[in-house]
Amino acid sequence: MQLINPGFGLIFWMTLAFLIVLFVLTKYAWKPILASLKEREDSIEDALQAAEEAKKEMAALQAKNETLLKQAREERDIMLADARKIKEQIIGEAREKANKEASIIVEDAREQINSEKQAALIELKNLIATYSIEIAEKVLRQELSDSKKQQAFVDKLLKETQLN
Repeated sequence: MQLINPGFGLIFWMTLAFLIVLFVLTKYAWKPILASLKEREDSIEDALQAAEEAKKEMAALQAKNETLLKQAREERDIMLADARKIKEQIIGEAREKANKEASIIVEDAREQINSEKQAALIELKNLIATYSIEIAEKVLRQELSDSKKQQAFVDKLLKETQLN
């Protein structure tokens, strides 16, 4: 029952022991404990701030990466468009060159055909003239074998010449 109804001496010594423990804890333990708690609180706060800054930096880097990616895509599209233009230009130039060369070949062929045609016509005319002369010579020899026939032919030619 003494614990339920403590006496004045027990309360005094318990209070004195409590105050001594409180003084010793305050003098030697509370400051280091509070300092370590404060240090831990500061390190946690610093870590949270660093995490927040890292998060912001990550967001900025992500935005920058997206911008760079967008620029890279735009540059790629421009390069592809330029490549298409160059391809079309090269194809157009090749077609134009091929058409010019084909036109030159066709024109040369036409000129060659015309010149060969003219040569063939001249050769044909010469051949016809030669055959005509030979035929006329043979006809005249046969018809003009007689001197009377020769005289009649000469008279006929003179009359035709005078008429013209």
